Amino acid sequence: MNAPSPLRQATAAGRRIENDSFAIVDREAGPHAFSPEEWEVVRRVIHATADFEFKELVAIGHDAVRAGAEALKRGAPIVVDVKMIAVGLNAKRLARFGCSTHGFVSDEDVIARAKAEGTTRSAIAMRKAYERGLLGGPPADGTPGGIVAVGNAPTALLELVRLVREEGARPAVVIGMPVGFVNAAESKEALEALGAETGLPTIVTRGRKGGSTCVVAAIHALMHVALGDLR
Repeated sequence: MNAPSPLRQATAAGRRIENDSFAIVDREAGPHAFSPEEWEVVRRVIHATADFEFKELVAIGHDAVRAGAEALKRGAPIVVDVKMIAVGLNAKRLARFGCSTHGFVSDEDVIARAKAEGTTRSAIAMRKAYERGLLGGPPADGTPGGIVAVGNAPTALLELVRLVREEGARPAVVIGMPVGFVNAAESKEALEALGAETGLPTIVTRGRKGGSTCVVAAIHALMHVALGDLR
């Protein structure tokens, strides 16, 4: 008998509940045009939020699921805009891939730069990630960029768009799902436009909805895809 997947619930009772939950999601969601790998992302976002509108809101561009899975398999860094994403990710699962999370929004130098430049900490934190070579491009000396995961701060996503356009950043994939009313939808539109122009792999939730919970669900889905562990 095969051992349970390391990405599944640890107990039989937990696995039954998880299986039943995903069966409900699949049944109630109905037909869709996503590939099995893409659906793993969408269904996990729905599962995490109990919101079937995400079936229509999640947009996946330029083979982003494959790109994200390959990035995980090579142990790529994960750059987050808020600590909530890092806390939500399963540490044992991350360790299996050799991935680490990086978030700089609370660093003293980031706060000081944001005040001096009259901008947000989130924007400066993304700039710091680029300067440290985590986003690919010139500072990385040829090292492939990591996974960018934005669930809260539109300014982080807008700065990432600028870094790609103007400074040559090249992350492996960008998960852009900031939630809110000010520039949330617009930042995701800018990211999708960037993807259309450059071929950058992107996973977004269009409109105002999103959040750290959605991002965590998407990354966990990429882990399952990376291991070929689809239901």
